[in-house]
Amino acid sequence: MTGAQAIVACLVKQGVDTVFGYPGGTILPLYDALYGSPVRHVLTVHEQGAAHAADGYARASGRVGVCIATSGPGATNLVTGLAAAFMDSVPVVAITGQVQTNLIGRDAFQEIDITGITMPITKHNFLVKDISKLTDTLRRAFAIAKSGRPGPVLVDIPRDLQMNKHDFTDIDAEVPHQMLVRQSPNLPSLITKAAAAISAAKSPLIIAGGGCINANAGPALIKFSEQCGLPVVTTLMGIGAIAGNHPNLLGMTGLHGLKQANHAVYAADVLIVTGSRFNDRVTGDRARYADGKTIIHIDIDPAEVHKNVDAAVPLVGEMNSILAELTQAVKPGELSGWWKTIRDWQAEYDEVFAGNELSAPWVMTELNRQVAEQEVIYVTDVGQHQMWAAQYLSVMSPRGFLTSGGLGAMGFGLPAALGAQLSRPDKRVIHIVGDAGLRMTGCELYTIAAEQLPILSIVINNNSLGMVRQLQHCFFNQRYSASLLPMPMDFAAFAKAFSIPAAITNSPDEFSQAFAEAWQQQGPSLIVANIATADLVTPMIAPGGAMDAYVDVK
Repeated sequence: MTGAQAIVACLVKQGVDTVFGYPGGTILPLYDALYGSPVRHVLTVHEQGAAHAADGYARASGRVGVCIATSGPGATNLVTGLAAAFMDSVPVVAITGQVQTNLIGRDAFQEIDITGITMPITKHNFLVKDISKLTDTLRRAFAIAKSGRPGPVLVDIPRDLQMNKHDFTDIDAEVPHQMLVRQSPNLPSLITKAAAAISAAKSPLIIAGGGCINANAGPALIKFSEQCGLPVVTTLMGIGAIAGNHPNLLGMTGLHGLKQANHAVYAADVLIVTGSRFNDRVTGDRARYADGKTIIHIDIDPAEVHKNVDAAVPLVGEMNSILAELTQAVKPGELSGWWKTIRDWQAEYDEVFAGNELSAPWVMTELNRQVAEQEVIYVTDVGQHQMWAAQYLSVMSPRGFLTSGGLGAMGFGLPAALGAQLSRPDKRVIHIVGDAGLRMTGCELYTIAAEQLPILSIVINNNSLGMVRQLQHCFFNQRYSASLLPMPMDFAAFAKAFSIPAAITNSPDEFSQAFAEAWQQQGPSLIVANIATADLVTPMIAPGGAMDAYVDVK
């Protein structure tokens, strides 16, 4: 068979049912092989959309997402999406076409060194030059992408290798080169040490990071929290690891974390950190963050341990088994005083939004009311709306809140939502985006309409680059340089151009009615929520500041 036919056969063997892409000259042999195959191809408007869609597919399902692009500009358009997947540890395989082998290095039309370009933002990448190694390389790519700490892998395949025929006798071979999960060599004794520290703690706290969700360790985390009586906060990427209505959950911690969550982190004497890399948005001032605390760091990747914050007890290995052993080993202490302090913080800082005016926090609480405990997946873009969603949405299950955390890529939301919806047709996707983010990748509404996906998009419209404006408001003397959008955009008319029903809302009553009607739609829909430009995300910690050093946001 041809190399292209072998690629499709490998995709089928890997259980791939959907790929996202955009054709071009050097990848056309693969597109010819996809024609009539069991693999569904979704044509996006832009290759960046294909990469984000594959990312959303993977985040929502836990399986490997696949995107395809041609050489040159097609391949380079994948870069932002691959970087987003890399920084959030998402398993994606990108297949790119390359000029034929005898033209590589000769500046041929649409030739680009995409393996060189993506080396820093992929877990691994390959340029295949020997057709006999094609299928083995693809299987290795999938094994690498999904094993250990997940991440994106790129496979660059010259056009002639896709067209040439070869006797691929290894199509049905087992996946080779399984990646071994490394663990601390003295893990049992370290678990004993960690259990002793937790048992003796007066104010212990669990921090659930994105690695907890990647490891499918939500149930183990909840059991650990409940049996040991431990409160839980999440990072942005850890939202959903524990149900939003669980009594042990205090909310999100970090730069825009809830005050009760940040106070708990600041006051804790033992932090049990599950799958978080301690990035700057979580810790602020790292020295003060760890001061006086015993840090127990659970992670699959040994490179993350001690990288940003020194751990007194590093537990490197498979999270489910480590949490299970800790649950058995910890002897719960007397924590009633600690819980009383936490409940007092919650009573002091919990907010109730009356609905006198339309605001983003009110929208999030209204979504909680109308959606209740139905099976939904929230997908956000990046900016103020992202933080409001993280603060106030009640996310009931792992993989129920998808967002670009590490890269913070504006434009992520809409294409990621279409990937998520295709991977989980049993759940409804609610896409939340700012007006600026929708301008970036809004044309993927065409793809959503063409596929008739029942995605409900909510545009938090404040006619500005909201988070940029907020930073200028707080730190640049309110000099709003290039952050106020000069012309309002009619997003409802834009959606209707793709035959998507849309509504504009200016009050809580209008939004409630519009959402109730959109929820009944069988296909896509869009709601614009017009809010005040001056609305700011609170609380806010000064970048690099301590967890209790809040900016006076006025």
